[in-house]
Amino acid sequence: MNIFQQKTYVVSAILSFFIVSSTYARTIVSEVHATTGNSLGTVSFEDSKYGLLIKPELSGLPVGLHGFHIHQHPDCGDHGMKAGGHFDPGATNSHQGPYGEGHLGDLPVLATNSNGEANIPLLAPRLTTKDIKGRAIMIHAGGDNYSDNPPLGGGGARIGCGKIPS
Repeated sequence: MNIFQQKTYVVSAILSFFIVSSTYARTIVSEVHATTGNSLGTVSFEDSKYGLLIKPELSGLPVGLHGFHIHQHPDCGDHGMKAGGHFDPGATNSHQGPYGEGHLGDLPVLATNSNGEANIPLLAPRLTTKDIKGRAIMIHAGGDNYSDNPPLGGGGARIGCGKIPS
């Protein structure tokens, strides 16, 4: 192998590293507040080769499981109602969970520990940071059964909301 080929390989390796790193290094942070106003913490979103990695760092939530969704609009006004419905770019009108063929707004359920803290990373395999920019992250009072019976999986009231930066 001559010196030109060696330099070509080195340059190619360096470029590949930067391209791959920049592809998966994007992180978006959303400040989340209770729909009553107080801060709950943050949720970070990061692209990975397996989908959207979601890292909650939240406290002050009721203990248990909570519906967790991407909502259409980046507006948490009126107790989260201005965020609109679940993110559904394919107009599926179907609630099937993060691994089903329904709307893209379905995320894995958010679990809080006995202190009301949520810090377990989650994965949304069908989403990227590009998909969620300029939307809202929503926490519901109840769990989520990923079906349309009861409507929207039974998550109930909106208790936490954060604007996702564009």
